[in-house]
Amino acid sequence: MQITDMTALELASAIKAGEVSVREATESFLDAIEKRDGAYHCYNTVCREEALRRADEVQKGIDEGVYTSPLAGVPIGIKDNICTKGVKTTCSSKILENFVPTYDATVIRRLRDAGLVMLGKLNMDEFAMGSTTETSATGVTHNPWNTDRVPGGSSGGAAAAVAAKLAPVALGSDTGGSIRQPASFCGVCGLKPTYGAVSRYGLVAYASSLDQIGPFGRTADDCAALFSLIEGKDEKDGTSMVNPKFDLEKALKGEIAGKKIGIPEDYLDEGIAPEVKAAVLAAAEAYKKLGAVVETFPMPIVRYAIPAYYIIACAEACSNLSRYDGIKYGYKSPNAENLMETYIKSRSEGFGMEVKRRIMLGNFVLSSGYYDAYYNKALKAKKLIQQAFFDAFETYDMLLGPVAPTTALKIGESLSDPLKMYLGDIYTVMINIAGVPSMAIPCGFDSEGLPVGMQLIGKPFCEAEILAAAKAYQSVTDFHKQSPKAE
Repeated sequence: MQITDMTALELASAIKAGEVSVREATESFLDAIEKRDGAYHCYNTVCREEALRRADEVQKGIDEGVYTSPLAGVPIGIKDNICTKGVKTTCSSKILENFVPTYDATVIRRLRDAGLVMLGKLNMDEFAMGSTTETSATGVTHNPWNTDRVPGGSSGGAAAAVAAKLAPVALGSDTGGSIRQPASFCGVCGLKPTYGAVSRYGLVAYASSLDQIGPFGRTADDCAALFSLIEGKDEKDGTSMVNPKFDLEKALKGEIAGKKIGIPEDYLDEGIAPEVKAAVLAAAEAYKKLGAVVETFPMPIVRYAIPAYYIIACAEACSNLSRYDGIKYGYKSPNAENLMETYIKSRSEGFGMEVKRRIMLGNFVLSSGYYDAYYNKALKAKKLIQQAFFDAFETYDMLLGPVAPTTALKIGESLSDPLKMYLGDIYTVMINIAGVPSMAIPCGFDSEGLPVGMQLIGKPFCEAEILAAAKAYQSVTDFHKQSPKAE
């Protein structure tokens, strides 16, 4: 088996056994990136020299017993909105094209402490605003299953890199589906953790009450192992929470018998592609055969998810992005002749169209006369959505549904109709509003050979339960073992 064909845990095991060195593993993925990423554009920055230097350090640490984590020695790709000391963090935006952080995000520090090796920074929708990775200032990322299709977004570079075997695992961020939707489109696994389970310190903010960092992997086990390294309270993030230590052993057991799974009827209503619906229902039947109880139930609050999400997210985004003014750091327009022109031209030239659209929408819903009409109502809808999930969890251990209403769209299809792109998030945004965890896993293919994904939604801080359920499904299916043909 080639090194790039191994799952992250298989590779870690081979490194621990001395069958593969950390340098060999790192070089294998770096060579694959150099050879094949031109067809996909998963990476904005590749850190070849730094990665090889780090690989030698990690190998020494493994040999001396310093690094003993389940993924010690494994290479990893990092979404380009997570700060990395001495390595550019651009958010795929012109306004941050030369920004080099002076510190590491907490998740990066924890990965270093666990002995992982960073390969580079992964492409994304600009400031995580988009569902296709087409709004990136560095260029479009292509889906490895069909390069005429989008990989999803905003973490499209991360999902595509794992699918194309240009990284065994990756870190992304999820504000309204930005881990799960690209995982679904690219046929890999992705976990959006409970809000507060993973530190956001060092994550460039889009919508602070919704953002969450999470793992990508080819299997549920890989996601579980990576999540175990990054979760936990962080004093540098006031929104991170003290919670029970993640039970990796429980997640890896893959037990599902006796669990009660609910499927919201409104997730399977009009708007969903027949092939996606069929794949999700087939997965439900697989769970029944594994000993789970599966039922459908009404969840009519779904209809309010999209408007509530985009009002809240854009309101927070316009506040968070006000710091990019051409003065403190980032892009400064060379065409400005005074202070006011510096503000206006730096932002006009530095931000892309989708970011500008969301900043304007955010300012509108927060403006005098419209705050109560829009933003205040969205906050009330948020409470109702949260309550709908809590009510459902009184009956069910977890929920099951599709990730997206369709498989991967053609490049250019969504940008011409932004509303269509927003509506594609209907099954994912509610989870961020409620703050609960959700796991995307492959559950089939459509007639064009494109992956279909489903998601398992859990109670707060019950990541081990949904990861175990994902593993149980993967133990009786092989969708996660399928790979796109290399370009």
